[in-house]
Amino acid sequence: MSDPVLSPRDVAFQLYEVLDTESLTQRPRFAEHSREMFDAVLDTARGIADTHLGNHRKKNDAEEPRVVDGKVVMIPEVKAGLMAIADAGFISSGHDADIGGMQLPHSVTGAALAYFDGANCATTSYAGLTAGAANLIEAFGTQHQKDIFLPPMFAGRFTGTMALTEPDAGSSLSDIRTMATLAESGVYHITGTKIWISGGDHELSENIVHMVLARIKGAPEGTKGISLFIVTKKRVGLDGSSGELNNVTLAGIIHKMGWRGTTSALLNFGEHGTCVGYLVGEPNKGLSYMFQMMNDARIAVGRSAMAMGYAAYLYSLDYAKTRRQGRIPGEKDPLRPPVTIIEHADVRRMLLQQKAACEGSLNLILVCARLMDDEATGATEDDRTRARLLLEMLTPIAKAWPSTSCQEGISNAVQVLGGYGYAREYSVEQYYRDNRLNQIHEGTNGIQALDLLGRKVTQEKGAAFTALAALMSAAVVDTPPELAALGEAFDAAIARLSATTRSIVGAMMKDPARGLANATAYLDLTSRTVYAWLWLRQASVAQRALAKGAGPDTAFYQGKVQTARYYFAHELPKTIADAALLDGVDTTAFDMAHDWF
Repeated sequence: MSDPVLSPRDVAFQLYEVLDTESLTQRPRFAEHSREMFDAVLDTARGIADTHLGNHRKKNDAEEPRVVDGKVVMIPEVKAGLMAIADAGFISSGHDADIGGMQLPHSVTGAALAYFDGANCATTSYAGLTAGAANLIEAFGTQHQKDIFLPPMFAGRFTGTMALTEPDAGSSLSDIRTMATLAESGVYHITGTKIWISGGDHELSENIVHMVLARIKGAPEGTKGISLFIVTKKRVGLDGSSGELNNVTLAGIIHKMGWRGTTSALLNFGEHGTCVGYLVGEPNKGLSYMFQMMNDARIAVGRSAMAMGYAAYLYSLDYAKTRRQGRIPGEKDPLRPPVTIIEHADVRRMLLQQKAACEGSLNLILVCARLMDDEATGATEDDRTRARLLLEMLTPIAKAWPSTSCQEGISNAVQVLGGYGYAREYSVEQYYRDNRLNQIHEGTNGIQALDLLGRKVTQEKGAAFTALAALMSAAVVDTPPELAALGEAFDAAIARLSATTRSIVGAMMKDPARGLANATAYLDLTSRTVYAWLWLRQASVAQRALAKGAGPDTAFYQGKVQTARYYFAHELPKTIADAALLDGVDTTAFDMAHDWF
């Protein structure tokens, strides 16, 4: 049996007690579902994670993909894991039933996929990338493109990628140089190079569908001239069959510190002949289309980070409960047996930090998933607009903060295991390496900070920030009397965040470069405040359950309340320093001259 990666009891608590996911079955889109159906989906996901993914997490880290005679070779367990995910319907889980989907809420799918992320992020990535590419085609493709590509992608016969980055244009997509030239037949000929393409080449599937950003010849410079294309590894016939190679050439595989089982490819398009691409949607709107996939992918990165942090927490918690070492301070008798290390207060401190990070991150990811459900199926236009605004505000936080706080948590897991923690024979060392990539995936955390402060806070005259502040303030009103001190502290934290936001936005309006120089500090401030909201809500639900008599769940609920108290005592006070730095518009980094380093 593989290592556990999530607590099913916590998943149920988050979904049903905090977010009331069962109420979604009252909406027309989900009327055919029930809580029993949702639980069956989660059980299936947990079984796949245990049997088909966790069984080779260490192996595909140690035996990473390699190129032999121009083809990518990897261990056979990867394909078996991918097909287990596809055969169970998880690539198409959120799509309409009439095109082969399960029509599940994002809330349930997000929880299910988290089991896969924690069990084996590398193998899971092939399914996740395919789902993201299929979502783009479903949203913006022609009916013919949907008919040709979606069925084999849902079945795992075709896999997908997102091909944005180029050697000389990383996150600066306005500088991409891949070109698309219109041919007489109406297709486009694609030429250029893409790098860091996850899942970019392999033999796992019959074909690979690359979603490629390119500039049509004569298009405007910058982001306004970027279009989106379907470019396949093998050309596809009118009946959907795969034919000859499409001149997408593997130029090399990049070897990363983590996610070693996921191919990261350098691809050349049209280097040795015609490479055919199909325009998706309208010309010059590719970046706006791709942002749909990117925003979903950013939340998926946060989910992956959360799942790895959660798995490391459970691993170190089990170790701390069984490993005996040392004695409690004040114990004078050397003949007394050593205690389990969880008896040491500093070990409990490290476990509390992990619990606060990973369970808070799970709540955040599921909040975002629920907002996606509300944006799509909310009862009124106002409900859908509010969900969209909140999702806009929370997406950069959901991408960045799980990867930051859970990395600290995994570091604490290493510390709990002591010397065993950094040994490859134990699990947490790999989680540390794998999760470190998530601070860079889908736009570095610094870019998320710029997005949050430079765009999300100010867009639509601050509507997204106002919606989030109102939602958090509602949690203060809903706080049980037993947690009144936490409610008061959080009310002050909201006021602090609001005042600092007004201050830094004002500074940004006067001098954008200086105002945005400490955007990361603003991301930290906002994220810590948001997590305090997440923990206050969880603690409030738990406290009410305790008041009613929780029976066998008493310890579970007490753990929620105590973790909230830890968060408010140890983490939320850090917002005071964040706010002070931002209110003073510190320019230390901005003013540092290049030649002073």
